[in-house]
Amino acid sequence: MERMATPPRNALLQAMSRGLRGRCPRCGTGHLFYRYLKVSPVCPVCRLDLDSYPSDDGPAYFTILLVGHLVVAPLLLFPIIWRSPIWIILPATLIPLTVLTLTVLPRTKGAVIGALYALRVSRTDAALHTADRFD
Repeated sequence: MERMATPPRNALLQAMSRGLRGRCPRCGTGHLFYRYLKVSPVCPVCRLDLDSYPSDDGPAYFTILLVGHLVVAPLLLFPIIWRSPIWIILPATLIPLTVLTLTVLPRTKGAVIGALYALRVSRTDAALHTADRFD
């Protein structure tokens, strides 16, 4: 098996930044998504096959990690959470958390696709890295 070359750090950061903004990781101009989380099959500008980068469950895990650690954990340190009635706290926390999660999720998915593009990991590589092929 051939050893993969590591991309330059600035290429990785640039591709992730473009994906974070919802743009094609190659050209930075074309739209990455045609719906909320639906990846465009092909970039309308540079014709990059965007559908070949398998983001799968990674963006959901990263979104939960970010929102959970940056919002929920510090929120639990405030005494008002423990003293207020549940009927006030539940909507006051769950609605903003839902909005924040739904806002962060497509950006995280774009960044993951950008990283996969920079690292040259495509859907065809998935068979090489799964335990299912030995079953």
